[in-house]
Amino acid sequence: MAKNLSCKIGPSILNADLSQLYNESQKLMDSGADYLHLDVMDGTFVPNLTFGHPVVKCLRTKLPSTVFETHMMVQNPLQWISAMADANVDQYTFHIEPCDDVPLVCRKVKETGMKVGLAIKPGTPVTCVEEYIDMADMILVMTVEPGFGGQKFMTDMMPKIEMLREKYPTMDIEVDGGIGPNNIDVCAKAGANMIVSGTAVIQAKNPPQVIQLLKDSVNKHLNIKSNC
Repeated sequence: MAKNLSCKIGPSILNADLSQLYNESQKLMDSGADYLHLDVMDGTFVPNLTFGHPVVKCLRTKLPSTVFETHMMVQNPLQWISAMADANVDQYTFHIEPCDDVPLVCRKVKETGMKVGLAIKPGTPVTCVEEYIDMADMILVMTVEPGFGGQKFMTDMMPKIEMLREKYPTMDIEVDGGIGPNNIDVCAKAGANMIVSGTAVIQAKNPPQVIQLLKDSVNKHLNIKSNC
């Protein structure tokens, strides 16, 4: 495994108390999180609404040095690039499924200085994202249907991660959906090095302990020697 590949744990705040967004986010970072995974939903691409760039921008003022990844579960990813850049988002992860021109969106994201994440739903073959690999900083493999938290983890998505890791050994591969202590080993063994975990961390009695467990599993299976 490439030496520069590191494990990163990014809790999703989707199931947190959103009325206490800053406090909840700060608590997660204090618990050992490497970044925050911010789920942005438009009610069209997915049947749910969360928050948009005004909330992200306000949160940024409170957490100026925290790494923000926005997971854009939206019908028109191109529409929100400038707004999220204005909110100082670090990585803009969008779904390829609704896009007519994925390369254009990638290019526009990069022009703002944000990193590009490409996401695929469970029903999307991993081959569909391969043609855009050179434009991406990270690939997100969903292990639940996007739109709601607390869903059951789909083990049958692991071959997608295994194939990506084998073919692209230095690529950041993120996994998102129903992940916690009970299935982290499966994800890490498949090759995921970026782990999104919502309910399992936020509802834990000891969030730092859970985050450390996730990190230990990734390090063990990817043989990563880092500060993680």
